[in-house]
Amino acid sequence: MGFGWSCKRWRKIALSLIGSAMLLSQQADAFYLPGIAPHDYKIGEKVDLQVNSLTPSLNAENKLESVLSYNYYDERFHFCRPQGGPTAAHESLGSILFGDRIYNSVFDLEMLKDSSCQMLCVQTIPGKDATFINDKIMKGYNYNWLIDGLPAATVKIEDRLQKEFYSLGFELGSQVAGQIVPHFYNHYDITVQYHTVDSVHHRVVGVIVTPQSKHTIYSPDTTPSCDTTEPMNLHEDKDNQVVFTYSVKWEKSEKSWATRWDAYLHAIDPKIHWFSLVNSVVIVVFLSAMLGLILVRTLHKDIARYNADDAEDLQEDFGWKLVHGDVFRPPQNFEYLSVIVGSGFQLFWMVLITLVIAILGFLSPSSRGSLSTAMLMLYIVFGFSAGYNAAYSYHSFGGTSLRRIIILTTLCVPGICCVLLLIVNFCLIVANSSAAAPITTLLGVIALWFIISIPLTVAGGYFGYKRKTADPPVRVNQIPRQIPEQPWYLRTIPSALMGGILTFGAIFIELYFIMNSIWFHKVYYVFGFLFIVFIILILTTAEVTVLLTYFHLCSEDYRWQWRSVYTAGASALYVFLYGVLFYFSRLRLASYASLIIYFGWMITACLMFFILTGAIGFVASNIFVRRIYSAIKID
Repeated sequence: MGFGWSCKRWRKIALSLIGSAMLLSQQADAFYLPGIAPHDYKIGEKVDLQVNSLTPSLNAENKLESVLSYNYYDERFHFCRPQGGPTAAHESLGSILFGDRIYNSVFDLEMLKDSSCQMLCVQTIPGKDATFINDKIMKGYNYNWLIDGLPAATVKIEDRLQKEFYSLGFELGSQVAGQIVPHFYNHYDITVQYHTVDSVHHRVVGVIVTPQSKHTIYSPDTTPSCDTTEPMNLHEDKDNQVVFTYSVKWEKSEKSWATRWDAYLHAIDPKIHWFSLVNSVVIVVFLSAMLGLILVRTLHKDIARYNADDAEDLQEDFGWKLVHGDVFRPPQNFEYLSVIVGSGFQLFWMVLITLVIAILGFLSPSSRGSLSTAMLMLYIVFGFSAGYNAAYSYHSFGGTSLRRIIILTTLCVPGICCVLLLIVNFCLIVANSSAAAPITTLLGVIALWFIISIPLTVAGGYFGYKRKTADPPVRVNQIPRQIPEQPWYLRTIPSALMGGILTFGAIFIELYFIMNSIWFHKVYYVFGFLFIVFIILILTTAEVTVLLTYFHLCSEDYRWQWRSVYTAGASALYVFLYGVLFYFSRLRLASYASLIIYFGWMITACLMFFILTGAIGFVASNIFVRRIYSAIKID
């Protein structure tokens, strides 16, 4: 009865967690704190316009052809430069690692001072560079500007709800049907929305840019006119004279400074997120019902029969009790299993704390790179958890070399990820992309790893190894029991594939939004939904793994340790296959560099997902196995 009561208690806890998370998501899916102090401008005060890297977007065929970003001041674009050269803005570590390259510009904006047809500069673009620019226009590249921390946007209408929202960035140019050479946008109508605090102070609450293509004729003796309707085409067989101009309009808004990001954080059709949650909850309820049926009914009967004093009943023992002398036998290569468990705990705490911080609103979108910076720093700090849990698991399996497990924990997962990301970074360097991390930044990350992460991992490993291990509830036989031939569906690959697809089914809809946000440079800020999906992922992974572990034990296969990792981690294979499907359905990458970068990031993400879910599956199965074998009497 104690075991059944415990199962009911855990089911209640699981359902209460889901209910609480769903309630929280209604309030926290777009909640954020401003992140930075407001800047109050006086009339006539200079307002800085900063420029960021040009990033790829969807082309005319609604496909993404590149994942490479380019520095705004790349010489091939020939954009106007400030006197003395551009000055880089101070950026966070996460912002730099994920491709932001923010600089000052030559634009001259003054609070509440409208201006029209202001000339920036005149540039001569040779045919070779015109080819480069036209190629980027055809691939849908966007400008990315910032005013007072707000990104410049274009106003778009959502097709389904006919509702306006701000889309980050604006196009480098456009291709008109039947036009061989695309139009290059060289005139910018900038609309800055402001909120009046009092009679003196004003705040920027919105930035909208409408680019235009104008073949403006320049003469040193006359002021350039922006009235021309002739588009600016860059010819690839000759030099092109381009006049860059802009206009500024200040527009009063009732929008407050604290809510100025709301238009940027527009969630397209939030009903899809709710459908995703309902789909996931149905899977969890189904698995919980199956698990409850097994634990409360089948297992209760098994335990009662195994504990019976009737000799006739004892002669009929079969299933999971028969392997009691081998079920706690240390698995092969248990040091690597311990590394997966330790690294999984590290990733688990990193994701959980990051999501909690995010749903509380502390990762403001105005603090660029704050999310990636928080994840990186938490991953480094939770090196202690990796060392502690890896060493404890290693010692529990009978490992005797503390130095070996610490070295493996320190090098295996971070080393593999580091190699993969260095390959991606090398491809970015070869492709002259601004997303390539500078050598100084990479050295800084390596220094953080050596100075903070490794010492914490060593300290965690020491305390984890010294912790008293829990004795197995039954004695391990000296001679391993022979494992009978298993049905095809309980063999390693089929059972792992069956378990993985159930876990993947609980997250695949939200995975689409995450990938769409990453590769199409959209703002993802529905962390309330994501927190629920993460909770559901944990519950689904644990329940699926426990179910299949029970089936394996009933089939007299006691090799549950690695099987639990494979079963839970198999969902990473489906995530990778989904990435392949996403590539063929939404992307059409034209260069080998883009292909390597895309699949390099996908492999890295899937590896970490495998470790996270594998660790969850092992911990759940370990608790389950210890619980059931401690409930029976062994002669």
